[in-house]
Amino acid sequence: MSLRLSTRLVREGALAAEVDVKLLDAKDAWAPYLSLDDAYRLDDVRDALRDGDVERASRIAARVYRLTPIQKASRKSGLRDGRPTP
Repeated sequence: MSLRLSTRLVREGALAAEVDVKLLDAKDAWAPYLSLDDAYRLDDVRDALRDGDVERASRIAARVYRLTPIQKASRKSGLRDGRPTP
């Protein structure tokens, strides 16, 4: 069995967090998988984000983000399908 580091993204509403976890690689069909502690950490971060508690989430996660939606540009602005028109 071997370990490798990975980052999982947890999103709740307008908040997201990157959580560093260790994946356990094994020879069975269920690999790779998380340790129980890492699964609980992901759940704790998800609960904190759901509650809007950014401070608690940032103590557990590597990075916490607030997502801001952007509006699609209209054709009037000179964009076509997200690309500038010639």
